[in-house]
Amino acid sequence: MSAATLSVAAARAPLARPEAAPVVETRGLLKRYKGLVALDRLDLVVPRTSVGLLGANGAGKTTLIRLLLGLAKPTDGDARVLGYDTANQAVDVRRRVGYMPESDALPSGATAADFVAHMAEMSGLPPRDARQRAADVLYQVGLDEERYRLIKGFSTGMKQRVKLAQAIVHDPELVFLDEPTNGMDPKGREEMLDLIVRIHEGLGIAVVVSSHILEDIERVCRHVVILDGGRLVVSQPLGDLGEIDGDLLVRLDGVDDDPAPFVRLLAAAGVTASPAGEQYGRGELVVRGADDRAYDAVRDAAAELGLPLRSLRAHARSLEDVYLGNVGADAGNGAAAAIGHGAGAVASAAKEG
Repeated sequence: MSAATLSVAAARAPLARPEAAPVVETRGLLKRYKGLVALDRLDLVVPRTSVGLLGANGAGKTTLIRLLLGLAKPTDGDARVLGYDTANQAVDVRRRVGYMPESDALPSGATAADFVAHMAEMSGLPPRDARQRAADVLYQVGLDEERYRLIKGFSTGMKQRVKLAQAIVHDPELVFLDEPTNGMDPKGREEMLDLIVRIHEGLGIAVVVSSHILEDIERVCRHVVILDGGRLVVSQPLGDLGEIDGDLLVRLDGVDDDPAPFVRLLAAAGVTASPAGEQYGRGELVVRGADDRAYDAVRDAAAELGLPLRSLRAHARSLEDVYLGNVGADAGNGAAAAIGHGAGAVASAAKEG
C-alpha cells in the first residue's frame, strides 16, 4: 500500500471511540532495528489538540509516526491512537486517521479530482458522493480551478495541497502532516499554515505536524513534542515554555538603527543588554539578570536619550530556547541544519508556480 493511501485504506464505518482518550498515548514504546534503537522506551501522553513533533534527523520522528499508523510493530511497549491499540487495531486507527506523507506519492497521470475522489471511495463513500466530497475538499485547499488538471503538471506547492486534500477527504479525527510546507515558497507556506489552522480550529480535526521549521510549529500548534536520539525530552503546551530567569525584554522607540548609545549607558550602570534578535519586535533589547538596579538604569538611560519606553516585560523562553536546551550534544551542534526558521528555511526551497 502506498503512503498516500494510508489514511483511507480501510472501509469507512461509524465506530464508537473513547471520547476521553488522548490523541496519542505510548507506554515503554521501544523500536529496535538490527541493534539500532530508534525509539527508546517512549512514554508519551498528548491531548487532543494541534501538536508539533520536533527532532533532528534520526531522532525517531518517522519511526514514531510509522508505529502510530500501525505500519510497524514495536519491539516492546505499546501505543494507542484515539484510544485504539496500534498493533492490534491498526485498521480501526486508519479509519479515523489521515496521513500526508513528506514524499511525493501522487499518481502523476491522474487529475486531482479523480485521485482525491478515488481516495474518498476507498474510505467507503459511494462514487457520486465521493466526487462531490473531493470537489469540496479541493476547494478548501485552494485547488478548485485546477482540479481537472493532471497532477504531473502541478507545482510543488499544488502537490502539497493535493496530499493535504487526500489526507482529510474522509473527515478523519486526527491527521498526521509530515513536513507539510516542504518545498513551498514563502507565500505558499503561509497559505498552507493557514489551512492547517483551519483544519484544526474550523473542522475540529486533531493535527500532528512533523516539521523542522520552528516558526511553523509555533504558528499552528498548541502542544510540542521534542525527540532526541529516540527519547522523549519535551512534551508540553507551547504556552508553558516558561521564562528566562531574571531577563527582561525592553522595547523603546528610536533604537532600531543604533542601540549602542542605550546599551553603553546601561553598561556604565553595570547592566548588560543586547538586541533581542530578529524573532522579536523592532527596537527590543534583552536586559540580562534584571534586578531593581536594572529597572532604574533602563528608566534613566531612556530619559537621558529621550527614547520613549514602550514596554518592559519578562523575557519568555522561545521554542528555539527549549529545543536547543534539551537536545543532545550532537543534535545541538547541528541545530542550524536540523531546525529552520521561516525565511531562511525556505530560501532554497523550490519555487512554487
